Amino acid sequence: MDPADVRTGDIVVGVDGSIPARSALSWAAAQARHTGARLHLIAVWEIPALHGWAPALPYDEDLAAAAGKVLSASARDVLGEQPTDLEIAESIVPGHPAQVLIDASARAALLVVGCRGHGTLTGALVGSVSQQCVRHARCPVVVVRGTW
Repeated sequence: MDPADVRTGDIVVGVDGSIPARSALSWAAAQARHTGARLHLIAVWEIPALHGWAPALPYDEDLAAAAGKVLSASARDVLGEQPTDLEIAESIVPGHPAQVLIDASARAALLVVGCRGHGTLTGALVGSVSQQCVRHARCPVVVVRGTW
């Protein structure tokens, strides 16, 4: 994704299909309705790290399509079929999730991410993508915890 795809003033939300990401999308949509900002949904995919051999399949096409399906399903489940009260943009981008969202934050008014957590002890900590976004984003960041 070219960071220019994000318009100045957009509310950018990372979408990965998880329950925390759906909660983040719901929160971001409410904020976009409140402020009149465009909601920009971003799904990120990357080729899995493989050691010792090169992938034989054209991963880019399959992973991009899968990310697109996750983005569409999440948007439909959280926002409905075609919300008329929101201006929405969608991007499906190859790369590392934190870096793509940080790059998108350069023009955004707000970056919204979910926090997965991993159990009782580590669940209290901020996840690696959300932590990187909080530390390096160039706009305010909201990390949404909880269930959708």
